[in-house]
Amino acid sequence: MRVLMLGSAPMAAEAANWPREPFDLVLAINNAWRVRPDWDLAIHPYDFPAERQAVAGPGQRVVTEADFVSAQNDYGGFVYAGATMAFTAAYWALCALKPSVIAAYGCDMHYPKAGPTHFYGTGTPDPLRPDVTLRCLEAKSARLMLLAARQGCAMVNLSTGPSRLVFPRQKQSEVAGAVPFVGNRAAVEAALRLEAELGYLVPSGRYWEEPGRFDVAALDRLDAMWLAAAKLPMRQTG
Repeated sequence: MRVLMLGSAPMAAEAANWPREPFDLVLAINNAWRVRPDWDLAIHPYDFPAERQAVAGPGQRVVTEADFVSAQNDYGGFVYAGATMAFTAAYWALCALKPSVIAAYGCDMHYPKAGPTHFYGTGTPDPLRPDVTLRCLEAKSARLMLLAARQGCAMVNLSTGPSRLVFPRQKQSEVAGAVPFVGNRAAVEAALRLEAELGYLVPSGRYWEEPGRFDVAALDRLDAMWLAAAKLPMRQTG
């Protein structure tokens, strides 16, 4: 199964006219269900405004925290995986759909200082909020890519502009032939061992209710390990 994971960057509107091929399913994040009516899955967090939430039609499904918290926990929890809906949507898809490819478009977490930040105008740059889970978005992206590869799924980025995602860039015509990027397997196992030693899983998903529990220095060390496993330099969010 090949999944188009659609975000809300300004370029996302271009996907309105894309053919379904080579995708088997469209997974829309937050407001992105408004880009094209033939979405299959729409996902949003618990605090997403009711008036902006998708309403499922025939063959469509809305995914909420009742679905994705347990899936995120299966992949280590929000503290390790990164609490943005782009990462959450991808981990839920890995758990629920077992895809061969997840192709991200408009999920770049890059916000210009001037002009529109989203396809519908100006929105809140959620991944830029001060948050212990988002200290290095590139590292969280690398972790997602490497864990997806462990189950045979390729993470690719169809966007062409600046991006915090480290997935390989591909065109739509190349999606069918995408292969997982496995990185350094021994380094992946070492990072997973450190996660297990730290034990920062919060089953409820509400990690912000336990702010004193997490060692920022340890999480920074973990981020560096994930970047090294993907053979990437350390890049820290500002």
